[in-house]
Amino acid sequence: MGHGHTHKHTHGHAHSHVGNTQTATGRHRRRLLVVLGITLSVVVVQLVAGFLSGSLALLADAGHMFSDAAGLGIALTAAWIAAQPATDQRTFGLMRAEVLAALANALVLMVVAVVICIEAVQRLGGGSEVQTTTMLAGAALGAGANLAGLLILHGAHRESLNVRGAYLEVLGDLLGSLAVIAAGIVIVATGWVQADAVASLLIAVLIVPRAWALLRDVVDVLLEATPKGVSIEQIREHILSAPGVVDVHDIHAWTITSGMPVFSAHVVVEDRLLDAEGMDIVLDRLGTCLGEHFDTEHCTFQLEPASHRDHEPDQHA
Repeated sequence: MGHGHTHKHTHGHAHSHVGNTQTATGRHRRRLLVVLGITLSVVVVQLVAGFLSGSLALLADAGHMFSDAAGLGIALTAAWIAAQPATDQRTFGLMRAEVLAALANALVLMVVAVVICIEAVQRLGGGSEVQTTTMLAGAALGAGANLAGLLILHGAHRESLNVRGAYLEVLGDLLGSLAVIAAGIVIVATGWVQADAVASLLIAVLIVPRAWALLRDVVDVLLEATPKGVSIEQIREHILSAPGVVDVHDIHAWTITSGMPVFSAHVVVEDRLLDAEGMDIVLDRLGTCLGEHFDTEHCTFQLEPASHRDHEPDQHA
């Protein structure tokens, strides 16, 4: 946890910064690069094996993995963009680029799921010849690569929307590869070639809920919803417990990008504390409180004298 640093300005404004501005995705860039390399390699192998074997399920798994690779590429590009310095025109830099990348990733997954479903339904009507040996070899390779990807991304997926998206996609890929293996075994044992189309539908079903969950989280960020796990009421109680604080209003909490929560509030304090020493005490207490209890990266407080409350317009939050 970083230490709070407060910067005082005139007219009772103060800012408290906790931690640094590196995005969560940027901190795990190397992991994403390794998983991207593994995924692209397996996509090529599965595409070749899919065409040679005639397996739609294997092609669907390759298509799914390719969409994951595209998502990883978008996430890495966005992480680089988000690391660019802020300017007077973009005071938070381009950090939201990561969120837009996650949005694109979710939409691509939805499109892939629809295409797989259409082709699988068509194949259910009439089976196609499938070379099971090639099909099983390609699926086994995919399963091994996906397991390696999960191990690489494990832990980091809790810090970033894009890393989480990549982790969920790789997990879905692993389940998809296992479905292809199961379909190959069924075809070998029974000769029921429609198992290939059924496995393709299963892969599509695995894609949709993950894409939807990622899309929902992205929308929450873009609509500046209160970050998950943050209780405005608890924050209010902590602020009111600070020495000399009389009231707090205009509370806002939102997320700039993954791992970058932001908080602002108008804090009413006793008039006697509005000298330099008093403001230092209040700001240090508030910054430390939010940093330790709520893991808030960037806090902005406007300190107001209690005697000024009668001049304030109707407040909210």
